[in-house]
Amino acid sequence: MKKKWLGLALAVCAMASVLTGCGSAGSDGAIKLKIATVGNESHQSTIAATAFKEKLEELAGDRFEITIYPNAQLGGEREMAEGVKIGSIEMAVVTTDGALPSFVPETQVLAIPYLFADKEEAYYVLDGYLQEELQPVFEAQGFKHLSFCELGFRHFTNNVREVTKAEDMKGLSIRVQESAIWFSLADYLGFIATPISFNELYTALQQGTVDGQENPIASISSSAFDEVQKYMCLDGHTYAPESMIMNLNFYNRLTDEERAWVDEATVYARDTQRQMVTDMEEDMLASIESKGVKICYEPDLASFRDATAELYEDPAVTALVPPELTEGVKAAVAEYEAAKGE
Repeated sequence: MKKKWLGLALAVCAMASVLTGCGSAGSDGAIKLKIATVGNESHQSTIAATAFKEKLEELAGDRFEITIYPNAQLGGEREMAEGVKIGSIEMAVVTTDGALPSFVPETQVLAIPYLFADKEEAYYVLDGYLQEELQPVFEAQGFKHLSFCELGFRHFTNNVREVTKAEDMKGLSIRVQESAIWFSLADYLGFIATPISFNELYTALQQGTVDGQENPIASISSSAFDEVQKYMCLDGHTYAPESMIMNLNFYNRLTDEERAWVDEATVYARDTQRQMVTDMEEDMLASIESKGVKICYEPDLASFRDATAELYEDPAVTALVPPELTEGVKAAVAEYEAAKGE
């Protein structure tokens, strides 16, 4: 009976979103816009949401009534994405290759390791090729993909031993995002993949439920994982963006002027947040080391690349990410490098 009523409630909410554009007007006529993030107030996702809010309010005056809900107040990433899809949440900032692939599997191309050498390569591919290539797929699922913003290159930490090469990962239990491609990465590197909600990860590390985790520098520092980890390996296995997603019906029912404001606020938030995160990383890395974490600054990256070189062609991965999409990313990287060398 409970399932029946839950299904009915979701259906009613979805229908309401179609009819009303998912937004409701406040008492003063402003368009209500909820933005959900899973991180705390200093997390990358909330920085992006705050920059978007500030810019949209600057552009639109009191046309929008914007409220940010950090700290997973509106649920974990899967619940937030589902809320945006059905229209109970107008907007969210979520990890692109975490729970989002449950709706748009192609985003898992960004979980394929060692695609990008640096952030500039990543930005070029994300803002051009992937934004254009994936937009129709997002829209088919009820999302307006506004832009990619930054989490950063992901690195391994653990409490068991120093990791300097790929084989050092073998046997470690590592928290990963709930996405099948991360399980494939575990198979290729020999560690044990354990999905745990981000907002439960600190306790899991503290209690030894898992040996370690993998996240960007800013996430590790802002979430205080350096308090409960001993070793860090700067392998940069993937570049992790976040996706700023909006309910498609909500976006489409805005006026042309309102959509232009949203688009401008999106670009501002993307660029501002990327620069802020980059500026923070050096200080954060020093802070992590000051907590007693032993950092391997120059691991044997060739060993990691060799161990995972065929991952994108593995049948378990190609079932999720078409090889041609990965090849498209590689071609865009090559295009960027060629243009840079001219």
